Amino acid sequence: MKKKDFVTLIMSVVGGILFALGMCMGLIPEWNALKEGIVIGAIGAVILVAMVLVRRKMNGKPMIVLNGKTIGTTLLGVLGAIVLGIGMCMVMIWNMLVPGIIVGIVGIVLLLCLIPVIKGLK
Repeated sequence: MKKKDFVTLIMSVVGGILFALGMCMGLIPEWNALKEGIVIGAIGAVILVAMVLVRRKMNGKPMIVLNGKTIGTTLLGVLGAIVLGIGMCMVMIWNMLVPGIIVGIVGIVLLLCLIPVIKGLK
């Protein structure tokens, strides 16, 4: 295993676990740990962002490339994740099964659109 792959593995596991634990702490009312969950989740998110920057540095690429495609791809990913999350909330929390499934499928389609945007069509 290459060093960059090992560093990515460790940082992504630690960041993912902290982020997931923070989300659980914040969203499970029985735990009564909203503030602590937000802090832990934010730490996990920071570690995940740092992992991307470290990985790019170890590959010899510039840290952040800001151009129209990068901004558009990021906005498409964020929009797709938010729409998918709204669909999940509609189904699991608001008891709106059919509309929630439809909104969730729209979010999945938006996220699937990231593949040709990033990789391109051949």
